[in-house]
Amino acid sequence: MQHEKLIGSVGISQMVVRPGDTCLAHGSGDMAILAASFLVTLMESSCNSAIAEYLDNGESTVLQKLELTISDSVGIGTEIQGSATCIDAMSDIVIFHCEVYDGNRLLASSIMERIIVERVSFLARNAAFTLISQQSNEN
Repeated sequence: MQHEKLIGSVGISQMVVRPGDTCLAHGSGDMAILAASFLVTLMESSCNSAIAEYLDNGESTVLQKLELTISDSVGIGTEIQGSATCIDAMSDIVIFHCEVYDGNRLLASSIMERIIVERVSFLARNAAFTLISQQSNEN
């Protein structure tokens, strides 16, 4: 990881809200507005875009901590844009300030902390925990 180059890096992402992206479809509410989980997903995508070129081969990041503020909502068919700016990088932690907009209207903002992981060992550890969990559920 090239920590010294990370601070100030910016990533962007966008999406159009589909019927399956709503609170109603996900069971997190009874209205056809964008589910909060998709705001987080858009922010995570922006974070990944911001640092992809700085990760070493085999590295990835996963969400570790999130402070989310939702300011407004949008409905089906709305095109929204997300951005993430790296504001700090230390050891294996990268911190971002993220925002999601509908045009000039702020929908959500967050401080997102992501941990840098070695992809293969992280996935192997997850697979092992899944097997253990499945075996204990069978017994």
